[in-house]
Amino acid sequence: MTHPLRLRAFRLLFIGRSLSAVGDAVVPTALAIAVTRATGSPTALATVLACAMIPRLALLPLGGVIADRWDARRVALVTDLVRGACQLAVGLQLLGGHPALVHLATAAAVGGCASAFAMPTQAPLVAGTVEGPARLRANALLASASALARLAGPALAGLLIYGAGAGWAFLLDAASFALSAAMLGVLRVRRTPVVRRTLLADLTEGWAEVRSRDWYWTSLVAHCAWNCAMAVLATLGPLVAVRRLGGDGTWVAVLEAGAIGLTGGSLLAGRVTPRRPVLVGNLGLATLALPLVALAAGAPTPLLVAAYGLATGCLGFLNPVWESAVQQHVPAHVLARVVSYDWLVSLAGTPLGYALGPLAAATWGTSTPLAIAAALVGVSCLATAAVPGVRRLTSAPDGPAPAAPVGGAPAGVAGGVSACDERAAAARP
Repeated sequence: MTHPLRLRAFRLLFIGRSLSAVGDAVVPTALAIAVTRATGSPTALATVLACAMIPRLALLPLGGVIADRWDARRVALVTDLVRGACQLAVGLQLLGGHPALVHLATAAAVGGCASAFAMPTQAPLVAGTVEGPARLRANALLASASALARLAGPALAGLLIYGAGAGWAFLLDAASFALSAAMLGVLRVRRTPVVRRTLLADLTEGWAEVRSRDWYWTSLVAHCAWNCAMAVLATLGPLVAVRRLGGDGTWVAVLEAGAIGLTGGSLLAGRVTPRRPVLVGNLGLATLALPLVALAAGAPTPLLVAAYGLATGCLGFLNPVWESAVQQHVPAHVLARVVSYDWLVSLAGTPLGYALGPLAAATWGTSTPLAIAAALVGVSCLATAAVPGVRRLTSAPDGPAPAAPVGGAPAGVAGGVSACDERAAAARP
């Protein structure tokens, strides 16, 4: 099996995505500090984050349609340029010394719209540059680069913020998007033509592909629950750490363990090929219940740190394994649409957890919502083992997913040019 980095197309994709990941890794810290300094209000930061999240979720299905209908490389290239321009504008505003909240929120909203079109493009790009069995290693390489960037991001952001100013973090991200776009400009990948139909027909076909696979939609329910539980942990964890576990330093240690675990899991996925990838990945996600229970019970810090590192390690392993399974078993002509629904359902749990966690904590205290979240993620992830499709789905070493479209769309390979981002943030589950 040829190593993915020996393939010129994937090498260009990997370089571009890695550079973009470094730029993206410094922005969350810089944004939080910049908005807080400018406004002194946590509500302002929440407003900016919401301006990015809401259009991203709303436009994801449309982004999947566009990525399937047109060349995914062109979609990714345009969105890289748009997001780079947004980060450049924010960086210049911050360097000017008088950032306006409305300008920051507008840039976040435009960037959120662009990311909705960018996120579904990565799967077609990987599938179009790497064949069958090598895709797991390719996805693991991309996930590892993203995890390593996330590990180093806060430190790099600190150097930029306190050494030169928060604006330079955004300029770095803008430069990384420009370099990524340059890589996409010379990248060529295989492309499956799609019959042009109505927007509603395209959206319906993508959702039908999701619903037709019991291993897919049931896993998405579990991934949504995982993100909801993680959002509860993210909102209540710092509070528990400060009140009962020794202060901010404890939470920093937890987050560092999480970054290390995520990196280790991603690296492991490139070396281990599970026979039943979705089953193994979903069972691993259930380990998020461990740090939730540890927080709810006020367990010692070393136990909490170890539990969180294990949970994020399982996430790091799941992400490339899941992406490879999807690229292998979903027809190429509908892949971006299926992935857009994947992101939509998975990420929908995050704002729900952000909203319900603090509300429940105000009523019953922190332990109750943490315990409920632990039960939710444990049961939902373990329950996927009862689904026949999850148990039966195996790694298919004999080539890529069939490209023969549903409904008569032609299959084939065209000389095109095509790649994406995000996961960022977000974790896929």
